[in-house]
Amino acid sequence: MPISPAYQPDPQFVTLGDGFFDPVAPADFPQTILRYRNDRAAATVGLGELSESEWIAHFARFSPLPGNIDPPVAMRYHGHQFRTYNPDIGDGRGFLFAQLREAGTGRLLDLGTKGSGPTPWSRSGDGRLTLKGGVREVLATALLEALGVPTSRSFSLIETGEALERNDEPSPTRGAALTRLSHSHVRFGTFQRHAFEEAPERISALIDHVITHYYPEIEGAEDRPAALLAAVSGKVARLAASWMAAGFVHGVLNTDNMNITGESFDYGPYRFLPRNDPNFVAAYFDHSGLYSFGRQAEAVFWNLRQLGGCFSLVSPPEPLVEALNGFAGHYRGELAAAMGRRLGVRSQGTEADSSLAQAAFQALAAGGEPLRWEPFFFDWFGGEEARALAGVRGDVYRQAAFEDFRAQLATFEPVRPGALSHPYFAAPEPQELIYEEIEAIWARIDQADDWSAFEGKLAAIETARQAYGLSED
Repeated sequence: MPISPAYQPDPQFVTLGDGFFDPVAPADFPQTILRYRNDRAAATVGLGELSESEWIAHFARFSPLPGNIDPPVAMRYHGHQFRTYNPDIGDGRGFLFAQLREAGTGRLLDLGTKGSGPTPWSRSGDGRLTLKGGVREVLATALLEALGVPTSRSFSLIETGEALERNDEPSPTRGAALTRLSHSHVRFGTFQRHAFEEAPERISALIDHVITHYYPEIEGAEDRPAALLAAVSGKVARLAASWMAAGFVHGVLNTDNMNITGESFDYGPYRFLPRNDPNFVAAYFDHSGLYSFGRQAEAVFWNLRQLGGCFSLVSPPEPLVEALNGFAGHYRGELAAAMGRRLGVRSQGTEADSSLAQAAFQALAAGGEPLRWEPFFFDWFGGEEARALAGVRGDVYRQAAFEDFRAQLATFEPVRPGALSHPYFAAPEPQELIYEEIEAIWARIDQADDWSAFEGKLAAIETARQAYGLSED
């Protein structure tokens, strides 16, 4: 492969040694059809110049990247799944394929897989991913990035030519291998495994690893576990707030689905809200509403407490409790900031920002059936009242229930005054990703191998990303 100066391999996780991972071999797929490659993300890690054959070699056949992890490793972890502890899990259909430094920032990033074959933690599963699941994840990460949510990025999607049997999809269904680019795949459940195995020395080693590579600003902290817990608390508070502002329901907020750097990843039965509904659930099997839209911050904090329990093996309880007690304040501040970002207005300080966020949630609730979640933020982006009132939902916004929101928003300045000149805002409707649209996109792929709707949707979401200007890069 052509080595770009931007390609900087740095395989750090494997330096932790025994007890943290298992070397594995990728599956040998009958076909390798490239369905999606994220060239924008690839350019940030020096892989944008790969030819199609080289891309296939690395992200379908999983030939190791130069100077990187060889062979790939299945990461060991446990987790609470719907708050029931499961000591029999780990990377069951994926592995850590590579670690690289991001050009410009120097951040350590992971290339991890999903559907790449069985591992010691597959629990008699086939280690595969359905193509529909891969399509759904590519779409989710694209829109979440556009809406400013810290998220993994779908890097590559390969159709494998396999026919898979699944209980929750019409079968046989097509198989796929997905590669994602993420800041870290170290999960809350990674620490839980070592706590379960009563291995405090591994917990300490993992804490040191995480601080060195992801939180160097707390390197000199007196109580490193407590300092790390406080830092992670701030990151996951931002994540939960970003989900709420995006109207996103992750669906499966188990401790093995939360990572140490506070990014959303591993998308299964997610949903985007059609309309404001705190009781909306994404997973058909979430009968109690444990992970409903309005309970996501509660779920994140519960998971954070489990992480704190792991740290208690290597730290006194008092500073850990203090770190956990900071979550509520972090979350309130982050929610106000996230709502302000979604509305495209400049902060006026915590009190005013929080009041505006509360007014926005009340307005969304008052809008009822005529008001969908995403169009509300599209209409009011930049705080320009005349544009919102002249749009297709103008009559809704003229109702008395919107007076407080309109009055408060009028006191805020736009973050980017020229943003509304982008062609995206000339359309009557924004880009959404409601369940029915995803199903329609998949139906065209499934029935006619027609990828035009999928590709068109990604192009439209990219336009939205550029217009909003909320993504990190």
